[in-house]
Formats: sequence, structure tokens, C-alpha cells
Amino acid sequence: MKKEQKDQVLAAISADIQKYPHFYITDITGLNAGQTFTLRRECFNQGIKLTVVKNTFLELILKGMNSEEALNLIPALKGNTAIMFCENPNAPAKLIKDFQKKGLEKPALKAAYVQECAYLGADKLDTLIAVKSREELIADIVALLQSPARNVISALQNAGSTIAGIVKTLSEKEEK
Repeated sequence: MKKEQKDQVLAAISADIQKYPHFYITDITGLNAGQTFTLRRECFNQGIKLTVVKNTFLELILKGMNSEEALNLIPALKGNTAIMFCENPNAPAKLIKDFQKKGLEKPALKAAYVQECAYLGADKLDTLIAVKSREELIADIVALLQSPARNVISALQNAGSTIAGIVKTLSEKEEK
């Protein structure tokens, strides 16, 4: 590969890392053509960009990110490597888990860079599935903020019906 081509590949991968806030480093070796097609189709449907990359290229890019967390990913760069770029932090983790539920060993998680944190090893898959996106966190906060107001309104509504029930019971007792 000529230097110009290498520079183009490095520029393309660097652009993807800057464009997408999260990426997963995976191993997809051993998948046959049908499984690879299915993986690529699922990635496309879920807004995940799948790219196969040379480890040396990815190592250069990680070193250029000027992030301590990104440097922690370098030990995972062994064997064949594919990168899953995404906007949603847990979408690739869920996709990998779905493939594992089908009885496939691959794609296998090597590492991930999610919300500016490094996750190394396949054992972090369940942790990554539980990571919430920014929108999910905002929704949780809004729900927590609305919860006390709902409790007060509910208590007032229940108190009103309780008071009405007490008044009705007392009026019935006076009639007897």
C-alpha cells in the first residue's frame, strides 16, 4: 500500500472517530459470507458503521487522540479487528449480544470507547448494554423530578375522596 493510500485510510478512520462519539473494537473473523452479510445489514439498520481496519492504523489513531482512555485500548489490538462506530452507546453491545444468543461466537467484543471511557474485554459486554444514552438519562431525570409532584397530586386526590367518604359515613350515622 502506498503512503498516499495509507494517509487516506488514516484520515477516513480519524474522521469517523471524530464524527461518532462511541466505538467498539471487535473481532469478526470466522463468520461466513451469510453471517457477515447479516451482521452488516443489522449494523446498517441500527445506525452502526462497521469498518475493518489494520491494528497498526488504529494504534496510530488512538495515540493521536491525546486521551489516556484511548491509549488503554491499544492492548486489545491483536488479531483481526473491526470497528463499530455509533451514536447510541449501547447499540453495538446489544447487537453483539443478539448474535451470541443465536449461538454465534462472533462478533466478539475486544474493547470499547464509550462516553469517553475505555472498556477492555468481552466480560464488559453486559456493562455496556446497561449504559444509557444521553436522551435516556435526561428522561430518567425528568421522571425523577416529576415524581414528587405526582405524589402530592395523588395524595391530594386520595385525601379528597377520603374526606368525602368520612363525611358521608358520619352523615349516615346521624340519620340512624
